[in-house]
Amino acid sequence: MEITNSLVFSFAISLLLFSNPASSDPQINLLETACNTYNATNPSIFSSNVDSVLAELMSQLNSTYFATAQRTRTEEVVYALAQCRHYLSTSDCLSCISRATSQLRTHCLNLAGAHANYDGCFLRYEDVGFFDQYSQLWRFGSCGNSTEEGGGFAETAREVLMDLYMATPRINGFFATARRATVGGKVVYGVAQCLETVGETSCEECLKGAYGNIENCPPSADGRAMDGGCFLRYSNTAFFRDDQVTDLAPFLKRGSTSNKKAKIGGIVGAAAVILLLVLLFAMLRRYKRTDNTRNRRILGATELRAAVNFHYKDLKSATENFSEGNKLGQGGFGDVYKGVMKNGKTVAVKKLMIHESGRDEADFESEVKLISNLHHRNLVRLLGFCSNGPELLLVYEYMENSSLDKFLFGDRHGTLNWKQRFDIIIGMARGLAYMHEEFHVCIIHRDIKSSNILLDDEFQPRIADFGLARLLPNNRSHLNTRVAGTLGYTAPEYAIHGKLSKKADTYSFGVVVLEIISGQRSNDIKIEPITQYLLEWAWRLYEEDSLMELVDKSMDLSECRTDEVKKAIEIGLMCTQAPALRPTMSQVVVLLLSQDDPGLNLNRPAFIDAPNRKHHRALKDTSTSTASSSSNATLSITQMSGR
Repeated sequence: MEITNSLVFSFAISLLLFSNPASSDPQINLLETACNTYNATNPSIFSSNVDSVLAELMSQLNSTYFATAQRTRTEEVVYALAQCRHYLSTSDCLSCISRATSQLRTHCLNLAGAHANYDGCFLRYEDVGFFDQYSQLWRFGSCGNSTEEGGGFAETAREVLMDLYMATPRINGFFATARRATVGGKVVYGVAQCLETVGETSCEECLKGAYGNIENCPPSADGRAMDGGCFLRYSNTAFFRDDQVTDLAPFLKRGSTSNKKAKIGGIVGAAAVILLLVLLFAMLRRYKRTDNTRNRRILGATELRAAVNFHYKDLKSATENFSEGNKLGQGGFGDVYKGVMKNGKTVAVKKLMIHESGRDEADFESEVKLISNLHHRNLVRLLGFCSNGPELLLVYEYMENSSLDKFLFGDRHGTLNWKQRFDIIIGMARGLAYMHEEFHVCIIHRDIKSSNILLDDEFQPRIADFGLARLLPNNRSHLNTRVAGTLGYTAPEYAIHGKLSKKADTYSFGVVVLEIISGQRSNDIKIEPITQYLLEWAWRLYEEDSLMELVDKSMDLSECRTDEVKKAIEIGLMCTQAPALRPTMSQVVVLLLSQDDPGLNLNRPAFIDAPNRKHHRALKDTSTSTASSSSNATLSITQMSGR
């Protein structure tokens, strides 16, 4: 079936590419393209799903200029979006998207996402949802080489760009064209377009950035600017018909013509010295951008991009002044609130309780910038931040199904079947493997627990709160006196000695796996048949070859394979062994997906031998203290876990 889909799709693309009537103009001048920097987990399945969604886009574009498609009920999720300029004919639109498809499938094969911008169209696909992303993703602007001196061309071009920037967000479909004659008889043509999925406010914000990138292009004869969610262009040459011009007047009533001219006049009439500096800066930036764009076309964009800096008043309004009714929960790093932005988008806003001496705003923004560039389908996406209010805020995508612990121990206990639980385990492992081994900086979470695993509307897991504790450079463990973690999930070498490495996250992952399968909290005591914690109980059942006794009684065993359940439990236990015996998270992913019996030979770690039950009780009782260093460490970690 995969081969058939691929062949049919390739044949359709070939027909479109080689049937090019003389009268057509698909406007396939390539402006910018990039591939993601990481591979799909299962390239063959991902590639097949990409072919399917791209074929679906082509089918939709037979009757529209904007289309989205997705495959979410599959091992390799794919989201895709295509958009053409409205002045293209249907055949030209299809030809432009076909060219983009050929470009991306040639240069970005097996990579987990790509995009291409042409004069006539835009195409993007990813392994994570992106339809609402609009700004600072790959902000780009370029000016033409030829110029139109005199005759009022520069002033008219800026007027056209300003009007398009102001009017387009208020036009249904977020698309507008303009044609305006200069006093010298020349004509300026312009177009602006936003993705139909971003909303009016986001469209305006995106076009504002695009306008800033080409406002200094005139008197160049043409210029183009784009961002993740918008496109802006002007030229002295017609690229659409006169009967395709949009009447902008009804959408410019909020600001009179004189006001607009005053704004433009303020820009043009700046002091000579400042204007000279601006032009010099623009020339240098243009030169640098040209080089950067050329390098990105094949290799893809690897540089970090800035996170969106939200206004405090907007987030305060979105959360109804951080009302108790909008509170979603609280954790070690702060409280989280549900917010609805002006464009209707629902977000989660976290108030950070970080009080570090010597931490300035630049430091904070630098760390947020790094975190916001972790893009993986099993990580909660950081949309932006706010540092201009009384507290530091982080803005995340909103997860409708809340956190995993609600389904394991809360009022929704028993609603997850085995397939959902196993998929959650695999997704967690993939997310951690990406953080540890695939991102260009190794990020150790330090606080993996069931309440930090959120579920999207497809019950796919998204790891939350990553990167908020501390970032660790590649391939280096260290002693750290500031232990961050939660009782029951924290690796013993980290809790007692402060020794941090990627294997600390592996341990916590193993504990959560046992919680998912058993439906029992790791730090609750099981009274019968003997007093013991979940981890100790699981190890005893492993040694007695009775692993199925660990399974949550609310789960229907007829819906699951016994060998698969046992394998998952054994992998969870393997992750809680001594640090040297724990696998990497990429190894965990391979073991989970393998259809063969891994034949694991596990060794119970010394710290959960029966004589150490007293140590577990000491961890539980914060009022108990001794003179030993291990007890002091125990008290410290217990106090830190009051979240």
